[in-house]
Amino acid sequence: MKTGLAAALAAVALVWPAPSRADEAPLITVVAPGGAIDLDEARVIDARALDAAARPDLGRALERKVPGLTLGGATGNAWQPSIGWRGFSASPLQGAEQGLAVYLDGVRFNQPFGDVVLVDLLPEAALARARLTEASPVHGRNALAGSLLLETHDGTTLHGLRLALDRDSLGSIGGIASAGLGDADSSVLLVADRRDDEGWRDASPSRLDRLFAKGLHAGQGWGLEVQALAARTRLTGNGVSPVELLAADYRAVFTRPDTTRTSFLRLVAAPYVELGASGRIELRSHYQRLSRRSANGDLADFGPCDGKSGFLCLGDEEDGFSEPLLSGGAAVAVDPAVADYAVFNRGRERTHGGGATLQWLDERETDRGTRRFAVGLSWERHRTRFRAVSELGALEEDRSVEALGHVLASADGAIAPVDVDSRMSDLALFASAEQPLTRALTAELGARWARNRVELDDRLGTALDGRHRFARINPSLEFDYALQKNLRATAGFAMTSRIPTPAELSCADPEAPCTLANFFIADPPLRAVTARNWHVGLEGAPGRLGWRLSLWRADTRNDIRMVASQVRGRAYFANLGRSRRQGVEASLEWHRDGWRLSAGYAFTDARFRSPFLLSSPANPMADAEGTIAVARGDRLPGTPRHALNLYAGRATNAWELGAAMRARTAQVLMGDEGNDNPRIPGYAVFDLFGRLTLAPGLELAGELRNLFDKRYATAGTFAEIEKIDLVEAPGASDPRAYAPGAPRRLTVSLRAHF
Repeated sequence: MKTGLAAALAAVALVWPAPSRADEAPLITVVAPGGAIDLDEARVIDARALDAAARPDLGRALERKVPGLTLGGATGNAWQPSIGWRGFSASPLQGAEQGLAVYLDGVRFNQPFGDVVLVDLLPEAALARARLTEASPVHGRNALAGSLLLETHDGTTLHGLRLALDRDSLGSIGGIASAGLGDADSSVLLVADRRDDEGWRDASPSRLDRLFAKGLHAGQGWGLEVQALAARTRLTGNGVSPVELLAADYRAVFTRPDTTRTSFLRLVAAPYVELGASGRIELRSHYQRLSRRSANGDLADFGPCDGKSGFLCLGDEEDGFSEPLLSGGAAVAVDPAVADYAVFNRGRERTHGGGATLQWLDERETDRGTRRFAVGLSWERHRTRFRAVSELGALEEDRSVEALGHVLASADGAIAPVDVDSRMSDLALFASAEQPLTRALTAELGARWARNRVELDDRLGTALDGRHRFARINPSLEFDYALQKNLRATAGFAMTSRIPTPAELSCADPEAPCTLANFFIADPPLRAVTARNWHVGLEGAPGRLGWRLSLWRADTRNDIRMVASQVRGRAYFANLGRSRRQGVEASLEWHRDGWRLSAGYAFTDARFRSPFLLSSPANPMADAEGTIAVARGDRLPGTPRHALNLYAGRATNAWELGAAMRARTAQVLMGDEGNDNPRIPGYAVFDLFGRLTLAPGLELAGELRNLFDKRYATAGTFAEIEKIDLVEAPGASDPRAYAPGAPRRLTVSLRAHF
């Protein structure tokens, strides 16, 4: 954190406000490649909505404002949510359908190792706006469903000194401090926040420290923006728990620990030069460094070897224990003091790299409307060193795992230490245009050509070595038509794609599966995922009433999915044919004299379009080989078919009070792609929030989540519980396991502005 603080202070010093010059050009905000083209249809969450609760919360703001968007809690930690939309996600988990491209102030935020999105590293207290857009190839990798574009405040929009302290009824306490000063020519902003969270589930503490600095300066025909973001988090995510365990003790965890320690630093420099009255050239460059350490205790299929009962082997009780376990090349002896064996997995990821986007933008008014052009080049390169080991562990009575110090390998190679370097590069050319054809009709075109390389070097041998290259061009076309002054229709088509990540490419062999998608093995090739997107919509804003109706479809090929292995706790990636996601989204909002009422509804139909066989050994409907059959038309897991949001509230200059409801219908369990088991039940959860001005510059804010203390689940899968006794639920036999939603939580915040 000291390095991040030094970088942030350096960024502040570089742009300390200079004397104002009224004749200078306005500052420029860059949200993504392509500039402002195609942002008119984005769903916008403004600063007020992001800060509507007792503390800034990007995930909840998105869930309340965007029809169909759902937060999933498969990790078991509120600071590691999966953002699900239209059957895709932006998730911290390897193996999720990473179908959203995320940008922070114009710089890609999907982490290069696995395209994961780590919300815990985002400077939520500094966010000014979030936009969720339709799929666009210009936004690059992962924009299968669309893009989430995040913008931060500057020293003028978050001006003065601001302090906030909050505490909730479940043991979380946090504070935010910010200082902003300057004017339209030069400004500086510094935002820091810290949080200690005991976690509402057993043994689930977390800590977050985040620091953000931003400086802007506008000269005569030029400008410069610099940023620094530093974060250090320590999260405990104890994942799903068996349903019978949750019924007996809603706060219980299955096995532990499951911790992740992360440190992150990003530096951004973005100069621009104006070209005439309407054009400009922008360069947005960045460097970043990410370090993650994980420790996970889990069950294991270890037992005395058949024929050599004094040593441990890998296997199961039905087929026997026949694969010898080794440590340092020697057989691992049975420890008579250990009643139940387990495995303790440790992983470390260190990534560094950076990139730049250079683009020319031109915007001018014509007699038919605004015409915009953008042409650009982007390049990024990242290098990751990944190391991982599995240690022999002992399962304690409280289902925690104690490491015994023996680094394991199995004779068949299914378990082995890993030390690998991966290098990823992305070179792309993109262009987009918004051209008025008549006063009512506008055409928007876009295209992106990209060449990607992924290289793997095994530092322990040659088994993991690999070289992978991908090249593709994706186009888009959309028409906007103004039917009336306050009524507009849109129709568009876009092709988007994502390449296999280093983690996926190196974990594609069912004969040597990976532990929790974090280990690597020799790499059969995977193909890039491609999506064809169509959408049509109507939007109106007559007076105080605004409404929107959208129909959409996304057809994907070469879906990459994480497949469970026969070895407990391990999985691999595979291309599994085609799928189709389609649906309807509708929203309505009315406001008058401080009152605001809104409703949002989404129907999402996400189905497989290709039949295939899938390994899912924990699924009770699997055959003797642990395989399930997935038929054409089966529903994709983890996607509610219906979603409804309601809000009612009133605000004055002195106070604000609101109530919100979010309802989601049943979801298919992960691992039940054949749709053979009962689904995760649907739920409806109610929240209250408000604020009161106590004195000029002093405000009290509060939020009551889950008003009726509803017990519900946001994600689920299967757990192998037949070999473990649950003290809380004797005789438990149901393998379904849920990620429980948080119980009723009251949060109170005191805020001061000087």
